Parts: sequence; structure tokens; C-alpha cells
Amino acid sequence: MTVENKPVKHEFASDNAKILHLMIHSLYSNKEIFLRELVSNAADAADKLRFKALSDNALYENDGDLRVRVSCDKENNTITISDNGIGMNHDEVIEHLGTIAKSGTAEFFSTLSGDQASDSQLIGQFGVGFYSSFIVADKVIVRTRKAGDDASEGVEWISAGEGEFTTAKIEKTNRGTDIILHLKEGESEFADDWRLKSIVTKYSDHISVSVEMLTTEIPAVEAVAEVKDDEGKVTTLAIDAIDAVPALWEAVNKATALWTREKADITDEEYKEFYKHVSHDFSDPLLWEHNKVEGKTEYTSLLYIPSKAPFDMYNREKQHGLKLFVQRVYIMDDAEQFMPTYLRFVKGSLDSNDLPLNVSREILQDNKITQAIRKGCTKRVLKMLEKLAKKDADKYQGFWDEFGQVLKEGPSEDHSNKEQVAGLLRFASTKEDVAAQNVSLATYIERMKEGQDKIYYVVADSFEAAKSSPHLEVFRKKGIEVLLMSDRIDEWLVSHLTAFDSKQLQSVTHGGLDLGDMDDDETKEAQEKLEKEYDSVVKRIKVCLEGKVKDVKLSQRLTDSPACIVADDNDMTSQMAKLMASVGQDVPDTLPIFEINGEHDLIKHIADEQDDDKFGQWVEVLFDQAMLAERGSLKDPASFVSRLNKLMLSLTK
Repeated sequence: MTVENKPVKHEFASDNAKILHLMIHSLYSNKEIFLRELVSNAADAADKLRFKALSDNALYENDGDLRVRVSCDKENNTITISDNGIGMNHDEVIEHLGTIAKSGTAEFFSTLSGDQASDSQLIGQFGVGFYSSFIVADKVIVRTRKAGDDASEGVEWISAGEGEFTTAKIEKTNRGTDIILHLKEGESEFADDWRLKSIVTKYSDHISVSVEMLTTEIPAVEAVAEVKDDEGKVTTLAIDAIDAVPALWEAVNKATALWTREKADITDEEYKEFYKHVSHDFSDPLLWEHNKVEGKTEYTSLLYIPSKAPFDMYNREKQHGLKLFVQRVYIMDDAEQFMPTYLRFVKGSLDSNDLPLNVSREILQDNKITQAIRKGCTKRVLKMLEKLAKKDADKYQGFWDEFGQVLKEGPSEDHSNKEQVAGLLRFASTKEDVAAQNVSLATYIERMKEGQDKIYYVVADSFEAAKSSPHLEVFRKKGIEVLLMSDRIDEWLVSHLTAFDSKQLQSVTHGGLDLGDMDDDETKEAQEKLEKEYDSVVKRIKVCLEGKVKDVKLSQRLTDSPACIVADDNDMTSQMAKLMASVGQDVPDTLPIFEINGEHDLIKHIADEQDDDKFGQWVEVLFDQAMLAERGSLKDPASFVSRLNKLMLSLTK
């Protein structure tokens, strides 16, 4: 895109304009964060220049003292935040300042509730740092030039935050970015040096780049003069006024990388603010751990668990990872090589002494040092969560409610830590009356009945469907706990997590039911007697459902329902078939097993039906009912309704 000397008007995308409006009116209660966000962005720009200059020192343009400067003009009611970092060219200005978010805008809007308090938290998770300027400003001017470009390649961006902005080509002698905020009426409190300094000290003390502000303090110098009278007598006089001392820039933050400091010297508030710097999240983190590793591989990690999930957490393609430094030099954001995908919610920084300064994403991909650090960081996060679960079950439950479904991806992705991840999982259960997922596999094993050697579970489309599944009937009768799974990923989870603590996981909807030592001899004898009694009925049903089922059996799992369908041991379950189909995968055409309850009055009625046509209609209706209960839909619902109506009419004659 070419840059004209005269301003060119651009429109924000409609969704971006909506976000901008919503953000401005939702974050009014926390206005001062605008400065934190702008200083954070400016510091990032300085870090990026330092990295680029490793391979091209000319980018410093004879000015290697990287800094961020904050100043205000009370008379004109403006604030200026300047940096001498990497800067932007015109295309980058359009990309970064013309689009609030590069993807996921529609998903973001779908999460909004209309409640300002909760929506403002979502906005914080959406990552709109620069646009927080419009909380206090009714006009924002950005003047920038990319390091290495000619002075004539400067760009000016102007917007009033009302759906449009202009860009123009300008002359800019110094590299980097200047942001000038024209404060709204009533926001003049921020056009004050002391107010700005207090905000910088509060939020940006941890930033490794120097944040400077003007100082007008006058040195304590005694100013005097000698005066002679007409008689030549000398008198010494104090001078009431002296020439103004030129203002100086001084650092107002520690300007030391926080992770390099001793843990004992860092306050909780400093840790929290550093989290907000690296994550662009407005909320405090749930917990964090600062750790220095020495030995074969040396690195320092500062890892955070957020308190709230971002709106686009389930987008596995979204960039994630840690902010990577090598020997305190910034290398890249979102270094995903150091954290598995199922822990993509983890934020923080990583500083390695062993990686080369010119490291790239490609070099990181299969690097032995990277693998060692990834292994160490993964173990660290899992231990953090284990400690939280043991120390504060309620707090861990809050974490699980936010990130549980992502953690369920772990057993399939991280085989070496499968058992440890499994111990962190939580599920709903028939022992509970609510949908809350708060039962661990360890707790389930502790509550197993005598003689029980399996962990039983059922997967369904919803908690209600799982709780009312006919497959649970014999388990309720015998008081055996069953885990109720209804998350979309659950079927995928149990296909990879087949055992925990030497106990096999067993679906109650899969294959033949064997309760082992929990089945008494009397029950087994009654079942054998019933199977002989219904042998001819089962054969008649097989004929009616030929081509639709793999087999027909007398059920051991039903007590209240007349029939159900189950999957053969070697076949894909209906829930797995749905999951595969939802992601565009081919699903094999497998036939279910149809089970009937010989103790049910409806089955007894059908068994006595001599009319083959009516018998067939009853069987088809029962089969469709079982399919509907298991899969939630039918291929031909109209035929089911028609058969059911005929049977109901026949009962009235």
C-alpha cells in the first residue's frame, strides 16, 4: 500500500469499531491502565530493536540507549509516550493500529453478556492494549518511523476512536514511536507529572527498559551578589530569582528484568504487574512460580496460571507460548516450543543461557536444549497444579472450570506425563446431583465398592443425557459410582486414557457388561434362566432388524428401560463418531448391538405378540427409541413417528 503526503482516511472494520466503543465505555472504572498498556508496548518495541540489532547494528542509528519517555502538557491537556524502539512502517501501522484483533472477533462477540462488569474482563482478555488510549483521550496521534528507514518514511496515524482513522507520510528524524493523547474534558488529572509518575511506578517498575520522565528540580545553590553604595561600601545581597535550570530526563522505574532479581526482593504486586505485561490480561493471575535451573541446561522461568480463560482458548491454531529471552535479550513472543499445546493457557517468560542469541523458531523446533527446557517447564506447571489441588480444592475447582477442557487434551498429547495429567482431571459423577465436575480419578478409586476393579464412565451429549442414560440402571441398583462425561472432548480423552493407577476405564455403553465379583450367583442364575426364556424372542427381533444391528442380546444393564443400544468392544462409539464427523473426518459405518430388558412389561407384551407385522412395528419403534436416547437423533424421524402413531391407534381399538 502506497503512502500519500496528504492524509488518507480509513475505516475500522465494523466489528473492530464495536469492540472499540464497548471497551471505551466498559473500562471507565480502571482508566489508569491506559498508561500501563502504552508503556508496555513501548518497552516491547525497544526489546524488538535490541534483538534485530544483533544482526544489524546500524539499526541503532548511533543511539543505542533504549528508553521510553513519558511527559505531559497541562496547558494543552496532552500526554506523550515516546520510545526509540523498532518503530513501524506504513503497512505495519495499518496492520497493528487499523485492526484491533487479527482473528476471532465474531467469537469474542458471542461471549459478551451485556453486563459491563463481566464484559470488561473479557475485553481485557481480548488484548486491546493500544486502544485503551481512548478511555481517556478523544483524539490519539501516533507518529512513527521504522528503524533503518529514511527520515522521509515516517507515518502519522490519527483517530478520534469513532470508527475511522487517517494515515499520512511525514518527516521523522528519530526512529521509534511517539503517541500523543489529547485528553477528554474531565480527564485533566492525567496531565500531571506526579500522577503519571505514580502510575508508572505502580504498574511498570518491572520493565527492563528505562522509563523516563522530566524533572524540573533545581539544585540547592546559594545565589548572591555584591553591591557598592555611593561611599564605596560593599553589601552582600541574596538573589530572589535565578535563571531556570534546564529540565532533565530521569528514570522512574527500576529498569531491571524482574525474573533476574532475587525472589525475596520481589513483591506479589510486582509479580502480578509483570504477568499483565507479558499476557495483556487485565486480571490478576491465579498463581505463579519463579524458578532458576542450573546444571546441564541453565535457564530461569517465570510461569503464570491465569485466573480467567481467554475467549479464544479453544483455538489450537492461535499463537501461544512464553516470552523468550536469551541472556536477558528479548528474542520472541509466543515461543510455543517450550510448552505443550494442552498447556497453552500458561503465560510467562523464559531466559536461557544456553541458546544462541541468533536463535530462530526453526532452530528451536528440534533443539535438544529446547526439549530439555520444555520438559522441565511442563513438569513445573503440572506440579504447580498438583500443589494447588491439594492445598486449596475450591481454588483448583475455579481453575478447572476455566481450563479443564483444555487440560483434557493432555493424555493424548503428552504420553510421558499421562498419569500425572490424569490425576488433575475432574468429572461429574452419579454420586453428585449437580453437573459440577469435581470428582478426581483418585477420589473415585477411594470410593470403589468391594470387588470393583474398573472405573466406569458414560459419555453423552449433555450432563442431563448422561445422568438419565439407561445404561446406568444396573449401576444405580448396585450402588456403583459412574463418571458422567458430557464435554465434546471426553470421548477423545477416554480413547487415550484407558487406565489410571492400574485400574482400567470401562464405558458402560461399550460391549458386554461384566461386573466381576460384584455379580452374585443368584443374579447370574436369574440371567441365564431369562436368556433361555427369551431365546426365541431374540431370534425374531434379529430377523426384524437384519442389516440394522450387529447382534441382539438380553441385557444385564437395564432395570427400568425396555431397550438400549451399545457399541461392540472393537467398534467406534456413537459419541466418537459424532466427534470425528464434526471435524470433517470419514466415519466408518458400524452397526450397534441391540439389548432388551426381559423384565420390562413392554418387552413381555411384545414377546406375546403373534402378528408378525405388528411385532415388527413394535421392534422398530423400540429400536428407534434406543437410537434416539443414545445418539440424540434419527436418520428417518418421520417413519418413527408414523409407526408410533399406528401402534397407539391400535391400542385404542
